Amino acid sequence: MYEKIQETAAFIRGRLKSSPKTAIILGSGLGNLASYIDTTAEIPYSEIPNMPISTVEGHAGKLLFGTLAGVDILAMDGRFHYYEGYSMKEVTFPIRVMYELGIKNLIVSNAAGGMNPDFSVGDIMVITDHINSFPENPLRGKNFPTGPRFPSMHEAYDRQFISIVDEAAKRLGIAIQHGVYVGTAGPCFETPAEYRMFRFWGADAVGMSTVPEVIIAVHCGIRVLGFSIITDLGGYDNVVEVSHEEVQQAANAAQPRMTAIIKEFLKTLP
Repeated sequence: MYEKIQETAAFIRGRLKSSPKTAIILGSGLGNLASYIDTTAEIPYSEIPNMPISTVEGHAGKLLFGTLAGVDILAMDGRFHYYEGYSMKEVTFPIRVMYELGIKNLIVSNAAGGMNPDFSVGDIMVITDHINSFPENPLRGKNFPTGPRFPSMHEAYDRQFISIVDEAAKRLGIAIQHGVYVGTAGPCFETPAEYRMFRFWGADAVGMSTVPEVIIAVHCGIRVLGFSIITDLGGYDNVVEVSHEEVQQAANAAQPRMTAIIKEFLKTLP
């Protein structure tokens, strides 16, 4: 696996015109954020050695390099999910490659179902912590030399980054929420009972991604900022059915506010 990571990083490095320190993973329905990037290079996943292929609608499946708010960035326009049939090592393969490319900061985003009664569809939630309910941990197996065998997850989501986002949102006049994200294997949307169970655990939102990526990023010493766009609500008396198309629509509607916050964050990134 390590040889494949090195091979992939070397291929990508050969296509770069700069050395970005910040990466962004664009989640479901958030691909439009890519249009705000002043792109200098674009590589489809299909052209990258050892790279999985994204199969989910709304995930373009390409790496973007360029600038956003004057900051050099790498952006994943489309991610990989455990429910697509990939192993955890495949799902998190790009994070390992990012580390080899010198990435120090990672912004992750996703569409999520909200369980907090104070949330509304379209809210932006800054992730303050997560609960891992995946059946496999991405660190299972031989330990990589990028971090300890038993890494601490006490601050998986960087507190300084969260403070910067809070100030950025305040300056922009954009309301944001804070909460705990629970990651599930998917691909089913949750039952009302599952929503209530996750809420009892202390989660505010639920989705099918992000947690494995963050675990690997923390193991590599990469600082993480996470966002969820609340695209549907569950766990209440009135059960509302939801489709993937509706999730994408809700995420797209919130995307301009998300973009504004991320751009403001990048301007003041330490």
